[in-house]
Amino acid sequence: MTPPAAPAPTATAALDTSPAGLASHLRLALARVHRRARQEAITKGDDLTASRLAALATVENSGPLTLGELAAIEQVQPPSMTRIVAKLEEQGFVTRRVDAADRRVARVELTPAGAEVLALMRTRRNAFLAERVARFTDDERATLAAAVTLLERILEDD
Repeated sequence: MTPPAAPAPTATAALDTSPAGLASHLRLALARVHRRARQEAITKGDDLTASRLAALATVENSGPLTLGELAAIEQVQPPSMTRIVAKLEEQGFVTRRVDAADRRVARVELTPAGAEVLALMRTRRNAFLAERVARFTDDERATLAAAVTLLERILEDD
């Protein structure tokens, strides 16, 4: 039996500021914010799952990719990626092109419709977050701005 999750800390509760304690709270908070923003971006009529949207964004960011490369980046099995890409292709968001250097290889490329849907999803996520941040006081927004700078430093070595 899984033990119950620890309650989320409130604004008045003191957080454990040790590196391990803070990392735990940070991971949970970031995961929840990310999940909620993703849910806001994908509406019921979109027929886009989180895995399809992630694959689409990877194709946009990493250029034309083989199915194997895309599966490795997304950390899914090749048959799963084949189904994801088939659905994205059916929706007109990606296309498969034969590699000029090796005609046995097909590369997945983003279409203009795929770029458009990604832009729409980002707009929806940003609108959700902006609406929530607008509820903060000026001082809270300044604190959040400082936190964003610190969060970006976490990835400096990458």
